[in-house]
Amino acid sequence: MKPFKPSETLTEQVARHLDDLIVFGQLRSGERIYETTMARELEVSHGSVREALLLLERRHLVRNVPRKGAFVKELDAFFVTSLYETLELILGHTSRKLARQWQPADMEKIESLYERMSDCYRQGDLTGFLDLGMQYAQASLVYADNYFILEALRDLWPSARRCAFEAFRHSNQQVLADNLTHMRDSIDAVKQRDEEAVIRILHRYATQQRNQVLDAIGAAQPEPVA
Repeated sequence: MKPFKPSETLTEQVARHLDDLIVFGQLRSGERIYETTMARELEVSHGSVREALLLLERRHLVRNVPRKGAFVKELDAFFVTSLYETLELILGHTSRKLARQWQPADMEKIESLYERMSDCYRQGDLTGFLDLGMQYAQASLVYADNYFILEALRDLWPSARRCAFEAFRHSNQQVLADNLTHMRDSIDAVKQRDEEAVIRILHRYATQQRNQVLDAIGAAQPEPVA
């Protein structure tokens, strides 16, 4: 007998739709989201939209202000810098575990993702490249074995996806090539079980993409540490 898998709830469907509108810039940073308008456009109840907005607040895409309404979370320098610092800390931990414990099946999956991302790069498929990049970043979570890390990352991924799209959208094709280079370097380091090299590559990648996002939103980059 197949295990029971409940279908996606209406709230989750609405949240996913709003998530895409925010990630791909159709709802802009700081813009108000009108419940009535959204409920009418999607032909759902106000309650479903309200629940979806609460879910997206937990995922750091929406800011609900009492008596004023819901607004797209502002993409500013503090938000972007905080996000990439947090992601680097968490993924550094899980990447060490991956480098230490990976099995052949893990490498097969990662190499397949790399080849598919290379195809997207050659075809100029930005959305496909971005989605596969998120899957690659999540590959190390196989060995996370930590409830709180998994819960935290589930709520951070939408903002990571949003920022990555912002960086790619405002840059040229070279940014995609740079991402493939970082990915290739990290795969090779993981295969060699070189944890320190994996951490260095992750730091370089996180710093580069953070700065690309800050450039895209016109925010000043942090001063380098002396």
